[in-house]
Amino acid sequence: FSKVGDCQNITTYFLAFFDNPKLYRLGPENDYLSEAIDYFNGSFSRESIATAGGMNPASVLSHNWAGNDCCERKESALSCELRIHKPSIVLISMEETWGRENDLENYEKYMRKIIEIVIEFGAVPILATKADNKEGKHRINLTIAQLAYEYNIPLWNFWLAVQPLPNHGLLEDGFHLTHGLNYYDNPNNLKQAWPVRNLTSLQVLDSVWRQLNDMPIQK
Repeated sequence: FSKVGDCQNITTYFLAFFDNPKLYRLGPENDYLSEAIDYFNGSFSRESIATAGGMNPASVLSHNWAGNDCCERKESALSCELRIHKPSIVLISMEETWGRENDLENYEKYMRKIIEIVIEFGAVPILATKADNKEGKHRINLTIAQLAYEYNIPLWNFWLAVQPLPNHGLLEDGFHLTHGLNYYDNPNNLKQAWPVRNLTSLQVLDSVWRQLNDMPIQK
């Protein structure tokens, strides 16, 4: 699988732990996820060409953000990532906008292009909602949900997952996520947003992977 997104998708905090057994414990309730961890080994800690701090949906489609020597001239970050890594599943999590009046119009336009490029490539896109509401009225999450419905593709509703957490999993700035260890046998870690983000993303990967391969859904 590949990751497409901004600072909340970089390997420092997101998913890379699952490539190192010393940095996580699934616990009995989540032990079934070990099959997906084994299958996608290497993708968790891989640095995606289509992920970087400050990326927005337009940036992913720009060759100016394809900062890799393997990328071809004028090749976008997304196209380069798909060509090189050849994923079957693509996690798309875009929290960033432009700070202009027509933000949502542009956000939707470029997200559509990302989705269609991934589908045309032959991979399954998974869209993720975000925890924050910086733009107001949850307009970005509504757009994401509508696109997932329209294209009939999986939706990872991360927003819903953090609602029971203290301050909905957000630090005082209302954007960055609260930190914790990825040891899921300790319930206290599931009170913090980053462990929940890593666990729920693994759960959705597992679910989609099993459905694509006609395997029984474990949970």
